[in-house]
Amino acid sequence: MPVQAPATRPPRGTDPATPAVLEFGGSSFPSLDSYCALARALHRRLDDEQQPLVVVVSAMPGETEKLLGLLHLTDPHPVDATSAALLGLADTASAHLLAGALHHSGVAATVLAGQQLGLVADGDFLSADVDHLDPAPLRRALETYQVVVVPGGQAADRRGRPTRLGPYGAELSAVLVAGALGADRCEIHADVDGVCTADPGLVQGARLLPELSYETAALMARYGTRVLHRPCVRAAEEYGVALVRRRNRAPYPAGTRIGATGVRAAAVVLNTESRVLGYRTDAQADHAHGVLGTEGVDTVRLPGGPQLAVIGGQRDLDRLHRVDDLPEAEVLGVPVTEITGTRATTRIARDPEEAVRLARRLHDALVGQSDVPA
Repeated sequence: MPVQAPATRPPRGTDPATPAVLEFGGSSFPSLDSYCALARALHRRLDDEQQPLVVVVSAMPGETEKLLGLLHLTDPHPVDATSAALLGLADTASAHLLAGALHHSGVAATVLAGQQLGLVADGDFLSADVDHLDPAPLRRALETYQVVVVPGGQAADRRGRPTRLGPYGAELSAVLVAGALGADRCEIHADVDGVCTADPGLVQGARLLPELSYETAALMARYGTRVLHRPCVRAAEEYGVALVRRRNRAPYPAGTRIGATGVRAAAVVLNTESRVLGYRTDAQADHAHGVLGTEGVDTVRLPGGPQLAVIGGQRDLDRLHRVDDLPEAEVLGVPVTEITGTRATTRIARDPEEAVRLARRLHDALVGQSDVPA
């Protein structure tokens, strides 16, 4: 997803009026009380740091799916323009709930949703390409309000029609806002402590990485780590914005900092939904890699043979092969990737259970031979 930076960028970290930019994913709001708790925490931060805030939020868990279900009841095959306009309402509702909780706690807050934000993204309504973000609406709002709440993942095309930024669009929204306003970092809050040497839910002994370079973070995202997303990392590097990934509950621990000066750490990446496809020839694998990429499928062309890693397993690969008339492929197994700095070595396990065992062995060796940084 291309990201176009503004023609003139404000100096980073030099103006005390530059807001801090925070993002809270949907898991931050399991109940209405969560909005009140977050509002109190933001109020304390305002008192302590005397710095305005831009807070990007996602919908409460399940709310987007409810709207999608209602839409399918009225139209089993809705056009993307309708879906984009309707699904954004769940994030907008979340933003207004937080703004209401902030108002109740004594904080002056407002919401900039959709076209109000000044973010222009054209193309596919549900996964639009970013053209530019005009920071003027945000700056005007910050002249009056202590906190500006932004529904994540929303944009508008040049005709003013609602568009969406695709999967993990809220994080991308936050990075774009930070870049446009000259913030030196963007704080991403989720239900994880940060980026670890492996998935702690699968690999016992996985360690938190206190810092990472953009290069290593992008490589981990490319091979499917669940806590990093390539468009977000690419945009952060383009804008010179450090990413801080931390847990979305008080006391909001430090987590992982990703930036130009971060270390080239070592890690093992396993996404049990990823698959490796084998083709008869390198030409077939190259062709499938190109075609699936145009369909929005994350793939990695593996070296050493006609093999293609499909990351995340979010799409119906059999259907895509039929629709796009791709050559027949054999599912070889699950990729497990060892990353050291900017190098990636992928092994193939037969199934998810074997992949977990392999990831644990690789991680044990990795942690045993070094103190994590490569």
